[in-house]
Amino acid sequence: MLWIKALHIIFVVTWFAGLFYLPRLFVYHAMADDTATLERFKIMERKLYRGIMIPSAILTVVFGGWLTSYGAWGAWLYAKLVVVALTIAYHLWCGKLLRDFARDRNTKSHVWYRWFNEIPVIFLAAAVVLVVVKPF
Repeated sequence: MLWIKALHIIFVVTWFAGLFYLPRLFVYHAMADDTATLERFKIMERKLYRGIMIPSAILTVVFGGWLTSYGAWGAWLYAKLVVVALTIAYHLWCGKLLRDFARDRNTKSHVWYRWFNEIPVIFLAAAVVLVVVKPF
């Protein structure tokens, strides 16, 4: 079980690294105005999302699901699963925004992306508190 837990934590870290970095790329992408820079951001965003974030998200869920088979159930876990569902929704929202940028259809400002970039901090903090403190 410790190996499964270690792998789960590794993939949570890599997934959240992407969840923190992709919206930051969106900030800079929304501020860019020359074609070469815009195209560079499209490549960086696509590679981050498809090459790191999607595999990390899948492996996080797989190893997290595997951990639940060891019977550490409680109300805290149901709350954590809600946080996981919200994090997946945020991840998918990032994918939609990425597609908008790829098609040159972004309508949001860099300021909006700066605020959007703060959302995963809340999810990460909630998940850590739920797992470590188990408040209920």
